Amino acid sequence: MADELITGATIVAALAGAANALKAQSDYLTSLDQAMGDGDTGITLSKVADGVLAYLQANSIADIGKFLGAAGMAANKAAPSTMGTLLATALMRAGKEVMGKTEITRQDLAAMFKAADLGMQERGKAKPGDKTIIDALHPACEAFAAAIEQGASLAEAGAKALAAAELGRDSVTPLRSKIGRASWVGERTEGQLDPGCEALVVMLRAVIA
Repeated sequence: MADELITGATIVAALAGAANALKAQSDYLTSLDQAMGDGDTGITLSKVADGVLAYLQANSIADIGKFLGAAGMAANKAAPSTMGTLLATALMRAGKEVMGKTEITRQDLAAMFKAADLGMQERGKAKPGDKTIIDALHPACEAFAAAIEQGASLAEAGAKALAAAELGRDSVTPLRSKIGRASWVGERTEGQLDPGCEALVVMLRAVIA
């Protein structure tokens, strides 16, 4: 099939959609985190969203890679916490894949997705199965890449990524958290929805809607 070129305007719209979704779900995500023993995920993600939205309003996009890298720095400045740093890393690693480009392809997007996944795993020292945001992100990344490889449209690949993220989130819900403050409360995290996983699902759902 003919390649679908993704413009800077589409990237901006996707970032804005994800940020607004995080703000809308802030209280819900905080309630999930409170059940895990901490309680600030929704607040942190709302700050990240505010930082990204302010950046989008103040800057125009030309070089997509540079734009995403700077958006990542804005996110980290707005919320220099663990989750803020992870999301900033994702944006910066994704941007590095497409430096100098004013339009990107489906294949570029798959490479950006993979870079964000690997960057978050490295920065957070987490892997699939640890019951973190990675358990939604990693399967989503793999499903997206596989769909693109098979010639799927962006919409089809996005739907597969969302379904994989939801499945990944649900697969670790019965487990005990192994990373971060949630790991301190041990068995209390068993059966609880991981707020990081749910946040990833919230963002994906907003982007592909």
